Amino acid sequence: MTPDRDAILTALESVVDPELRRPVTELDMVRDVVVGEGGRVDVTIALTVAGCPLRSSFEDQVQRFVGSVEGVTSVGLHFDVMSPDEKAALTSRLRGGRPEKTIALEPGTRVLAIASGKGGVGKSTLAANLAAALAARGERVGVLDADVYGHSIPHMLGVQQRPVVVDTMIVPPVRGDMKLMSIGFFLDDNSPVMWRGPMLHRALEQFLSDVYWGELDTLVVDMPPGTGDVAISLGQLLPRAEVVIVTTPQPAAQQVAVRAAAMAEKVGMRIVGVVENMSYLVGTGQEIFGAGGGERLAEEIGAPLLGRIPLDPALREAADAGTPVLEAAPGAEATVALEALAERVQGTRPGMIRKPLTLLS
Repeated sequence: MTPDRDAILTALESVVDPELRRPVTELDMVRDVVVGEGGRVDVTIALTVAGCPLRSSFEDQVQRFVGSVEGVTSVGLHFDVMSPDEKAALTSRLRGGRPEKTIALEPGTRVLAIASGKGGVGKSTLAANLAAALAARGERVGVLDADVYGHSIPHMLGVQQRPVVVDTMIVPPVRGDMKLMSIGFFLDDNSPVMWRGPMLHRALEQFLSDVYWGELDTLVVDMPPGTGDVAISLGQLLPRAEVVIVTTPQPAAQQVAVRAAAMAEKVGMRIVGVVENMSYLVGTGQEIFGAGGGERLAEEIGAPLLGRIPLDPALREAADAGTPVLEAAPGAEATVALEALAERVQGTRPGMIRKPLTLLS
């Protein structure tokens, strides 16, 4: 029997662009569908750029969904490239009528800034793995590497793919269900970033306005350490952002972290809580960096202590390998602690019920 063309178009509604996270039919990417003799079907999809790095995803999806239509015996997938006018129409559709150069995040997206008073406390490692843990709990997560001078998110999550520019919109690389953006994607090798304050502000502004983040539940922002230009800019651009303060147990780190909390409050951010990193050495319980810093910081700034993450070689090894520790070592102590942290962070979302309600009979 000859395959039904309408059934094929219906099947194509299940083919989702892996970066834009929308059906190709909704994005007007289906250029042509030809039903031939003997059940042969040829589909042409117009890509945003000729060298789309995720072409294989389209191939797998088209084979799976179109190949399952009754009467289809073989499927051929062909690619074309959108014209400039088609790209302009696509970006306009994705923006939903929103003017250019305005913040691209949906109103319901929670912005979670991971901050610290000083460097070396494991803030970026925590941000990358917390994002992965939230994604594993079913959230749609974006990760913004705002640590422009010390960008490390691409390495820690093992993503080398460059963003795709469609007309005036930047489509971020994806890792599983996470969307990522970092200045590191635009640099060659390990080039340094030597910018002054206004350029840093402009870069952050562009990452929030020109990047297509789509429908996110949470945007995790890896902040630079301290209270400098980028931290102030984020507070100005995203006054509804929430902050998690990261410290290590020793007083030197805890006392400096107080400053990051004070700055967050001054720019109107809500402090969600404190995370004490490198709390103890796994397997021994030895408190290499002292004890109690997280509790003291939480008490001083009037926020809860959300978790204590152990000093675990598995966490370091996973980061160096470009894999979240949840994937590399599911049973590691750090993994268990990060999963518990993600659960607590979800529970601090505004509007969430923090404790069980009393049942009335």
